Amino acid sequence: MNTPTFSIITPSYNQGQFIEETIKSVLSQEGDFYLDYIIMDGGSTDNSVEIIKKYEKLLKEDKWPIKCRGIEYRWASEKDRGQSDAINKGFEMAKGSIFAWLNSDDTYMPSAISKVVDYFNLNFDIGMVYGKTYYIDEASNIIGKYPTEPFDYERLAEFTFITQSSTFFKKEVYFAVGGLNLNLHYSMDYDLWIQIAKISKIECLPAFLSTYRLQKESKTVSDIHALKFQEEQLRTVFKHYKWAPPNRIYGYCYHLVRHKTPGLLLKYKILIIALALIVSLITYMRLNKRIKLKDIKAINQTNINKLFKDWKDIYLEY
Repeated sequence: MNTPTFSIITPSYNQGQFIEETIKSVLSQEGDFYLDYIIMDGGSTDNSVEIIKKYEKLLKEDKWPIKCRGIEYRWASEKDRGQSDAINKGFEMAKGSIFAWLNSDDTYMPSAISKVVDYFNLNFDIGMVYGKTYYIDEASNIIGKYPTEPFDYERLAEFTFITQSSTFFKKEVYFAVGGLNLNLHYSMDYDLWIQIAKISKIECLPAFLSTYRLQKESKTVSDIHALKFQEEQLRTVFKHYKWAPPNRIYGYCYHLVRHKTPGLLLKYKILIIALALIVSLITYMRLNKRIKLKDIKAINQTNINKLFKDWKDIYLEY
């Protein structure tokens, strides 16, 4: 791979509080590559567009220190059909050979893209690479590490060990699988990785490439979003693997039970867990029709202990 061009898409809507930090983290990347940066704003009503224009002006007036071979900065602000639609539109405009997207509340670590360039140069046969990720809070403090693992297709059915913000893939594999599924709003990245794995080699780069912000209303933190997220993850894994792992089923059923339980009873966590286990067993048999020995072996003390922890507490242990 000679000097590559990286096309980075940032989908955004009313993220004026964080988007400037995101933009800076992209434009500050240093190394032997060209950067094609496209921001797809969904028609924000806050100060997002003002911030986006600010960096367009700085680049045009040569007031931004470019640390790579060159930067092309483009943006659009218009209503879309959701995040997947915005990202797909961005990639349709993209000029690069390597694609990635970075949400407007996440950031790249310094030299992240340079490390990816080096990895692709040493591994010509891979179609996608992903790295490690830090969790940060709303004040950008590092509060944990995402539990990244070496790539394993079967393991991916049970646990999403890849984070979208630290993932980069070749243009040809993205279009070969048809891009993002517009019907998915929470697991479009998970669906994409599974599809890419079916046609190309994926590897893990053991370096921290990005930060993932945990904020109160993010798609994987608030209760209603957590339910929708778990439901889409379950549908996605069953679609591709023709099997629903018990942990995926329990994650969905737990949030479903919480959603349907009257507020006064939510403080009785043992009740929620008991009901979720019953619903999970029914759902497991309905979907899978039979019980796998592997799933029985997964019933151990470690996994049982996890039932009594919030998912954020489990992840932040790493």
